[in-house]
Amino acid sequence: MQYASEKLRNDKEVVLEAVKRDGGAALVYASEELRADKEVVLEAIKTCSYVLQYASEELKTNKEFVLRAVKNDGSALEYASEELKADKEVVLEAVKSDGFALEYASEKFQSDKEVVLAAVKNRGYVLQYASEKFQADKE
Repeated sequence: MQYASEKLRNDKEVVLEAVKRDGGAALVYASEELRADKEVVLEAIKTCSYVLQYASEELKTNKEFVLRAVKNDGSALEYASEELKADKEVVLEAVKSDGFALEYASEKFQSDKEVVLAAVKNRGYVLQYASEKFQADKE
């Protein structure tokens, strides 16, 4: 996509095929319009979790969209809006998908027992991102 013409960068069919093969590298060069397209960005996330950083700001703040993204790969939480990093439903889905998402959750959820337990069940060593009170909690 890097060397594709503007016309091709704005062609949904071409961009969808490109993001299926290499989500992050393809989406970064897609047109602004297609970086705001839910179908294109979700397809890109399937191959590359960090792709949400190239999505439109509108998608990064869209709860329904971010929920779908973090269910696919919890680490996508890193690029969600601050508001959604502070949304318990979004954070829980993210840590269930990938415990490492706890690192990107708002501080209040790094101290939330339900969230921390869900993250640790997914990956035990993410306890490092939890508040200190949980690092000594047997449960």
